[in-house]
Amino acid sequence: MPVKHMLAASAGEVVACLIRVPSEVVKQRAQVSASSGTFRIFSTILYQEGIQGLYRGYKSTVLREIPFSLVQFPLWESLKALWSWRQDHVVDSWQSAVCGAFAGGFAAAVTTPLDVAKTRIMLAKAGSSTATGNVLSALHGVWRMQGLSGLFAGVLPRMAAISLGGFIFLGAYDRTRSFVLELGRERP
Repeated sequence: MPVKHMLAASAGEVVACLIRVPSEVVKQRAQVSASSGTFRIFSTILYQEGIQGLYRGYKSTVLREIPFSLVQFPLWESLKALWSWRQDHVVDSWQSAVCGAFAGGFAAAVTTPLDVAKTRIMLAKAGSSTATGNVLSALHGVWRMQGLSGLFAGVLPRMAAISLGGFIFLGAYDRTRSFVLELGRERP
């Protein structure tokens, strides 16, 4: 994947996180506090922490998403190229989807420690050292208290969910791209 595409994807992630992070903060707090409704959680965050409370974990989310994309997309392209070479023709959309599932699962596995840090930062008690958003400090705290297993907590469900997402998204992307290119060839 060309460098300009990687830079564009990274910039897209930074912007997408402006929407993703507040919704993720509210969702995660709702998951650990089932007695409160979503709007109440949202209101409480704004009242107690201000707008910055909704963006707690923004930096850690970006620091997770960019490496994830830097692993997933080149790996997806490489797997498709290898499969195409082995069968002596371009991969079909379903094969692209399978490559997307493997690439997504692998990227999810290697970035799980960053996901753990992000989650700890988002769920930390306001005012705590973890809530400051220092990713290295959060990772060190998990390592010190739980070791390697703590850094990879939830790795299998994360891999499964992202593999499924990679299969669907990248397979659909490939099929749509092929369809649009075919339409372009049919027109004079």
